[in-house]
Amino acid sequence: MRKKETKHEILSPAAKTVRWIISIILILYTCFTIFVIGVTLLDSFKSKSDLVTNFTGWPKKFLMDSYITILFKNNFFLYFKNSLILTLFGTVGCILLSSMAAYGIARYQFKGKAFITSYFLVGLMVPVQVSVLPIFLMLKKVGLLNHLMGLILIYISGISMSCFIFQKFFKTIPVALEESARLDGAGDFKIFFRIIYPISKPVLFTMALITGIGQWNDFYMPMVFLGGENVKSLTLAIYQYIGQFTRYMNESMAAVVITLIPIIIIYFLFSTQIVEGLTGGAVKG
Repeated sequence: MRKKETKHEILSPAAKTVRWIISIILILYTCFTIFVIGVTLLDSFKSKSDLVTNFTGWPKKFLMDSYITILFKNNFFLYFKNSLILTLFGTVGCILLSSMAAYGIARYQFKGKAFITSYFLVGLMVPVQVSVLPIFLMLKKVGLLNHLMGLILIYISGISMSCFIFQKFFKTIPVALEESARLDGAGDFKIFFRIIYPISKPVLFTMALITGIGQWNDFYMPMVFLGGENVKSLTLAIYQYIGQFTRYMNESMAAVVITLIPIIIIYFLFSTQIVEGLTGGAVKG
């Protein structure tokens, strides 16, 4: 108790004021987000006429017509499967590649290390739109345009941010752990997957969730590289409804709700790991 009181005493009045302002802003933002999600959920159960006249109110009658139309009369399950494949393989590949690259940069000394580190930092600054045309031409040349594998490879290659975060975290892990393992005869790969990976679980979870959610919600890349009907992602399917919102108002709401469900479930299941991962890199070993 004394330690907690001391921490509060250290904070100046200005710092306390800033903390209160930030807390109020976050509370307002959270309330607004919950309100928007709640309205979207309620609107998905309304008829079109009820939605027009009663956009933010309680449904006069709960109807499942929008969900039936989305799930059974259209290819929504196919689009859902495509998005799931893209997100799963893209996220696993990205996290595996970025963590191994970051470990090599953080632990080994070699020529060009500074250049590679700078290269990844530049990757955070360059907008993805700049590289769309050369990527498009390359995928077309190798026959992976309008193919899920082509976009998966693009997602895997987007390692700049995760590599930067992993690199900072790996530097906080004591080198003595690896030296002890080497004395026992462990090789580099065994040390990485048996020692470093278990220690890095909070950061791995956090980066996987951030990367996966970004890929799940991605619209621009599938729009450019996936033009075929059989390889469309969920976001492209939703755009078909939102693009004609006045015609498919309730279907659009139902499609958005279905897309949000996996993200909300994952967030509530792994919220603790997200917080640990965000704060893990700040603790030095």
